[in-house]
Amino acid sequence: MAVDPVCKMEVDEKTAKLKTEYKGKTYYFCAPGCKKMFEANPAKFVTS
Repeated sequence: MAVDPVCKMEVDEKTAKLKTEYKGKTYYFCAPGCKKMFEANPAKFVTS
């Protein structure tokens, strides 16, 4: 299971419809709002 970087909810990578790539890594989201927030400022949610 992946963890939504915005809300920290667990998301199944196999069934996730919302995902995006940032610096070569794929991030998965539980809802469109979380994806939109991440894409507006990914550095805020990525610690490495």
